[in-house]
Amino acid sequence: MATMKYKPTTPSRRHMSVASFDEVTKFTPEKSLIETKKKHSGRNNYGKITVRHQGGGNKQKYRLIDFKRAEGNATVVGIEYDPNRTSYIALLQDEAGNKSYVIAPYGVTDGDVLSTGAEADIKPGNTLPIENIPVGTIIHNIELYPGKGGQLVRSAGAQAQLMAKENGMAQVRLPSGEVRLVRLDCKATIGQIGNIEHNTVKIGKAGKTRHMGIRPTVRGSVMNPCDHPHGGGEGKSPIGRPGPVTPWGKPALGLKTRDKKARTNKYIVKRRNGR
Repeated sequence: MATMKYKPTTPSRRHMSVASFDEVTKFTPEKSLIETKKKHSGRNNYGKITVRHQGGGNKQKYRLIDFKRAEGNATVVGIEYDPNRTSYIALLQDEAGNKSYVIAPYGVTDGDVLSTGAEADIKPGNTLPIENIPVGTIIHNIELYPGKGGQLVRSAGAQAQLMAKENGMAQVRLPSGEVRLVRLDCKATIGQIGNIEHNTVKIGKAGKTRHMGIRPTVRGSVMNPCDHPHGGGEGKSPIGRPGPVTPWGKPALGLKTRDKKARTNKYIVKRRNGR
């Protein structure tokens, strides 16, 4: 996958880049595998905005992704773009004719046969229990609870590595650098996720973020004191606090929000900050 640039016909076009969609081979979604997706613009069931800066954007349909991966073999029918995630998705058709979507691994294309089960080969796109995967293998779409479906490592270009196996648990190094314990009977998919250059795409203009459903974000330092704790002062002023805060005065940028008594802390061998 590569990025594509435009001629600088306008200031916003000058630095804009888009995905070339080289990996995509199918351009219309499977009708039986899509659902309507309602916009909420960041509002909860009371109509109150609980997530700011959301609203508008292009209409989208949700693609039903099979994160559990049923046992057996299936052939890749096409690679598609999915507006709901950064990674591409692959349309599979099994021997009975049933179709399903999965996250598309890097290097997988039309006609490839993907297998799921303990006896599957160690090749990109195949899904196996972690106990059947050799140490050192690159994996993605990792389950945390057997049978629940993949929950970890699902974004474009992401990959984890199986580091060790002992006492019924596996050590997996996640893209963040965190090393975490995962049960050996959980499934994972071999290989790296496709669309690996997604992070090099430059949006280029404000209108493109509006197409994505993102509304403008105004800095607190340019507001009045009645609107934000950072506001006020003559000219360009510092925030006047030990650290930045939210509009409601709660510390932001660097404040740890994870519960120190979280039940799953015992499964973290090494945190992403190296401790």
